Order: sequence, then structure tokens, then C-alpha cells
Amino acid sequence: MAEKQSSEFDVVVIGGGPGGYVAAIRAAQLGLRTACVEGRGSLGGTCLNVGCIPSKALLHASEQVAHARHSFADWGIKVGEVEVDIEKMMDKKEEVVHGLTSGIELLLAKNKVTYVQGWASLAGEGRIDVALSDGGDASIAAKHIVLATGSEVTPLGGVEIDEERIVSSTGALELTEVPQHLVVIGAGVIGLEMGSVWQRLGAQVTVIEFLDRVCPGMDNEIAKTFQKTLEGQGIRFRLGHKVTAANNTGEGVDLTIEPSGGGDAESLQADAVLVAIGRRPFTSGLGLEAVGVETDAQGRVVVDGGFQSSVKGVYAIGDVIDGPMLAHKAEKEGVAVAEIIAGNGSSVKVDYTTVPGIVYTAPEVANIGFTEQELKDEGVAYKVGKFPFKANSRARAMEETDGLVKLLAHKDNGRILGAHIISKDAGTLIHEVAAVMEFGGTYDDLIHVIHGHPTLNEAIKEAAMAIDKRAIHV
Repeated sequence: MAEKQSSEFDVVVIGGGPGGYVAAIRAAQLGLRTACVEGRGSLGGTCLNVGCIPSKALLHASEQVAHARHSFADWGIKVGEVEVDIEKMMDKKEEVVHGLTSGIELLLAKNKVTYVQGWASLAGEGRIDVALSDGGDASIAAKHIVLATGSEVTPLGGVEIDEERIVSSTGALELTEVPQHLVVIGAGVIGLEMGSVWQRLGAQVTVIEFLDRVCPGMDNEIAKTFQKTLEGQGIRFRLGHKVTAANNTGEGVDLTIEPSGGGDAESLQADAVLVAIGRRPFTSGLGLEAVGVETDAQGRVVVDGGFQSSVKGVYAIGDVIDGPMLAHKAEKEGVAVAEIIAGNGSSVKVDYTTVPGIVYTAPEVANIGFTEQELKDEGVAYKVGKFPFKANSRARAMEETDGLVKLLAHKDNGRILGAHIISKDAGTLIHEVAAVMEFGGTYDDLIHVIHGHPTLNEAIKEAAMAIDKRAIHV
């Protein structure tokens, strides 16, 4: 029997995703001897391997296809019949992913973080055991242990994911041909992004959603506009319905759906089905119960304001704790927990009201802060300003006029409470508002900034001016 390897560190981070590798690098920069343990074949977590990055690569590629097929001719650009080589497209996606994941390994080495490949589990106070990927076991001692293991796909009862015809978001990134009819279960961010990819590439897409709206949590007005825009592109919606069964027949998938509130069932056929009803914390095999780490009803690790769990010296960040499952939220927490461990806690601030959320469809949808409904529910006095992109000169020059900017400001002091944008590049535009919100700014601060002309950002200034009915171009 091989002897177990052993080592000792100040900090060991379990998980090499956006939260984990960032926490490890920052801890090392602060002078702490640090290790990062990852059991998957590559660093970057779900985001880089089977999430944010590959999906954005396919969104970009499919948008080029849509432009070539539907708008090039309007600009006098003649390309003939557009053909799509799915195999080549997938190879390019993998090239992008590999470049980024290998880059993280270089960053760990540059910052003198020890990279341990294997699956870790808590093994008592200040210690973890690792089943090494190349065989054997290791025992690692550390004063501080950070759990950053991310999340996994939430299963759906009655629907067995086989990653062939009934796929998760991972399988939807690997389809080898364009399905004639794709059914997406779930009208959230992942479902609508991947549905958009395959719709642009030629699939008929039907989205089935349990609730009576798309994107729960999105501002109601923006969500309705978003749905209407996607319908205009050809995506069909069956809201207020649920899937009770899905059977892979070998030639396709037979589904049974029925109204969410009860009613007659009906059959639906598809060539492929994407299950995208959400994600849940991935903590399998960590041994949380054995060492007494408290979790909530959803399986999330319960932490205090300093990200420490119920067990002293064990911290958690990212998708395994409460809050939106977003890579940038995990990154922020990764830096914060490293600073706290290093004794710089007084300088750490994570403001969860300024975490932007983005849907990378075309047009994109971005939001930050509160929705109008949330402010109403909380009894907060507010003012609203809106500006449509059809009145923005840059948007008109690009023929990208779908959407609007909607700003919410406190009625008394003018502080920006929320921003909601649906437009081309909304995910980039939202950060102008985010910067102002981070420093407690007002809508007047946005107005006073001289915006370059012509730019899409001018719509933000005009929406701020519209709060007091001062908008110029509407």
C-alpha cells in the first residue's frame, strides 16, 4: 500500500472555478502559502469548461450566422447561401475554452499556488484528504480551508438526462447536428441563451416554463419586452406548463406536458430536449456532515458575514452559499475571503445589490439593483426614467433598435436603486450604472457625465434625464 502524501499550507481552496482560483491567487499574493485542489480535468469550473465561456462562444458564432442570413443583404453585402459546419464551430469553441483553462494553470504557477489535482474531502480540524487524479492519496493540513466547489444541474423528476437527446446545458454545448425541433424546459437565463443559439442555427425552438413569465426575478416590464423580442425571432413559448415525462425513443423524444395548475395533459415531440430548470450547490463527497458544517434546506453552506461556516477555519464562497450563482459574484467573494483570512477584513465590502445579472442573447438583457416590483413590495418611494433605443442614433445606425433603458431612483435623495437594460451590448452598458451605484451615486451623476456621441451609452444619460422629464430625444 502506497504511503499517503502529506503537506501543510496556510490556505487550501477546494475548487478551481472562478471563485476558487481567484481566492487562491489573492491569498498567495497576500503572502499566504496556498494550495488549490480541483478534481475535474481542468481548471475554471463550470464557467470556463461547460458554462459561461463555451456558451458565449456559440452565442457569438450563431449571431454571426443570423446576421449573414438575415441582415447582410440589407447592407449590400452578398454572401450567397450560408452554410454552417457544426463540427468546425465546436472545434473553435473548444479552442477558446482550452486557451483560457490552460491560462489559469499558468496564473496559479506565476503566483506560486500549489495546484493539486484530485477530489478533496474534509477530514477533521484543519485537514483535508485528497484522492489524487493520478492515483494515490494525499493529506493536506491548512489553517484555513475555503470551499468553492460550485454547482451542478438540478434534475427534473420524470425526465432522465442522457446527454444524447435529453441534455443538460453541458450536452446542449456538444450537439453534433442542429435539431429540427428543440424543446427547452425552463425559461431562465441558460435555457434562453442555449435556445437562442440553436434557433439561430436553424432549429425550431419551443420553451416550456412552469411559471407564467420568462426569467423569474427580472423586472416585469423588461421580461415582457424580452419575451416579445424572442418571439419575434421565432422562439415559441408555452408558459404556465410543466413537463411530467420525457421518453427518448431513439429517433426523438416524446414529452408529456400539462398546465402547471392542473388540467389535461398533451403530447409533444422533439428531436432534442434541454433541461434547464436551474442549478444546485455541488457538495457531494466533501464530508460536510461528518465535520459539522451546517447547510440550509437547499443544500447551501451557511456562512457568516466573513464567509466562515459553522466550523471554525472552514469558509465557503460562490455557488455553494446563498446568493446568485454567478461567476463574477464568486470572484468578488474569492478576493474578499482571501483578504479576511489575511487579516484585512475591515477593508472588505461585498455589496450584493450591485451584482449585475446578464442574459447574453441578442439583444442582451442586463440588470442591477432592485426591480420596480421589489421597490413596491418594500414600500420604497421611487421615480422611474425610461429611454427607448429606437431614439438612440448609434442604435439606429446599426439597426439595433430593440429595447430600452429603465432606471429606478429614490424619490427623495435621487440615489440609483436599480437599472434594467435590454439592447445590443446591454451587458457592457450596465457597468456604467454599476460604477455609480457602487459609490452611492444619483441619477444626476449620470446626467453630468459627458457621453460620447454617437454611443449606446447616451441612452443611459437620457433615461436618467427622463426621471425628471428632461430627456431631449423623446
